Amino acid sequence: HVAATNPLALTAEQIDPAAVEREKAIFADQARQSGKPEAIIEKMVEGRLRKFYEEVVLLKQAFVLNPDITVEQALKDAEKEIGAPAKISAYLRFALGEGIEKEETDFAAEVAAAVKK
Repeated sequence: HVAATNPLALTAEQIDPAAVEREKAIFADQARQSGKPEAIIEKMVEGRLRKFYEEVVLLKQAFVLNPDITVEQALKDAEKEIGAPAKISAYLRFALGEGIEKEETDFAAEVAAAVKK
């Protein structure tokens, strides 16, 4: 799941508060541009922030094997199935080829250089 969805944090509390405030400011600015009343703007920001968490928080993301439930719900279902508590304490994501830079080449320049030889 982690490889496919690339979450930023395990729980919402683990996301950098500055990043959350930055997202709130962006959402509020977008809502104000629509000309909505302040009370509606607050509700819109809450909804967009909830959606933000669903995208970047592992436990709030849709479970890859069953998108109708969250990872948190899948974990609760697994607890019931095994009859014991289960907890995700951490995760680690590796990206294949991460840090490998591909050399940029100009095909037209290569052809021109070959023709000149």
